[in-house]
Amino acid sequence: MRLATVDCEGRAVAVVERDGGLYRLDGPGDGTLGALVAAGPEAVRAVADAAVEPVRATRHLAPLRPGKIVAIGLNYLDHIREAGVEPPSNPLVFAKFPSSVIGSGDAVVVDTELTKDVDWEVELGVVLGRPLRNADKDEAMAAIAGYTVANDVSARDLQFGDGQWVRGKSLDTFCPLGPVLVTPDEVADPQALALRTRVNGQLVQDSSTAEMLFGIAELLSYCSRAFTLEPGDLVLTGTPWGCGAFMDPPRRLAPGDVLETEIEGIGVLVNPVVGAEARPGRP
Repeated sequence: MRLATVDCEGRAVAVVERDGGLYRLDGPGDGTLGALVAAGPEAVRAVADAAVEPVRATRHLAPLRPGKIVAIGLNYLDHIREAGVEPPSNPLVFAKFPSSVIGSGDAVVVDTELTKDVDWEVELGVVLGRPLRNADKDEAMAAIAGYTVANDVSARDLQFGDGQWVRGKSLDTFCPLGPVLVTPDEVADPQALALRTRVNGQLVQDSSTAEMLFGIAELLSYCSRAFTLEPGDLVLTGTPWGCGAFMDPPRRLAPGDVLETEIEGIGVLVNPVVGAEARPGRP
C-alpha cells in the first residue's frame, strides 16, 4: 500500500493511493496517519481496505510527525570512501528533532545568520509500526510499518563546529519527508533500491541501498538494544556518496536552489531552498 497525508481544502487528511486515486483513511484516534500506524499493521490493512471515499488533494504533506527521529551516520561504503575515513565498527547513531520535518513542496530555509554551509543527504526512512526493544533481526523487520524518502539536510559548519551533531541536523525545515509511506509488502528488497539527489536538475547522488555498511535489520536491532523504538518513530539509514561537502570545490545549498530526492519505488521529494527572510511569520 501507498499511504500519505494530503492537503484537502486546508485540512490534513490521511489517504491511501489506489488505482490512480486517493481515498480517505478513517483511522483511530485523531485520524492522522501516525495514529493509524501506531494501531499496528493489521489495523492499517483493515482501514485501507475499507477506504472508499475519494479525496481531491492540492498537495502531499509529510506522511506523519515522527515521535523521534533516529539517524545513522557513515553507513554507506561509497560515502565512507568519499569522506576518506575508516568504516565505523558499530552504527553511528544520532538524532534529529521532529520539528525539522516538512513535506514535499515545502521550502528548506537557509538562515545565513546561523549557517553558511548547508548540504543535502538522500536517505531511506524506515517508520516503525510496532514497539521494538532488544529485538533480533527478524523481529526488527517485522516491526516496520513502511518506507519513505527523507533528506537529512545538514548545516555542516554547525555539525562539525559544535562537536556534536544535533543542532546542525535539526534546524527547522531540515528533514523533508515523503511524499508517501510504502508498506513493506510493496518493497521486494529494501536493500536493493536506487536512490538519487538532484540539485537544480543536476544529478549529484546516485547509488543503491545495497551500499549500506549496516543493513536495515541490523540497524533496528542495534538501536533497540539501547532504547525502545515506538510506533511512528523514524529511522534514517544513512546517505551515499555525492554530498556537496566532499565535492571539489565544495557545493553549498543557497536560496533559489531546488532539491529533488528520489528513491526507487517510493517517490520523489521536491523542495525549493529559500532564505530566512522568505519564511512565513518572520518579522
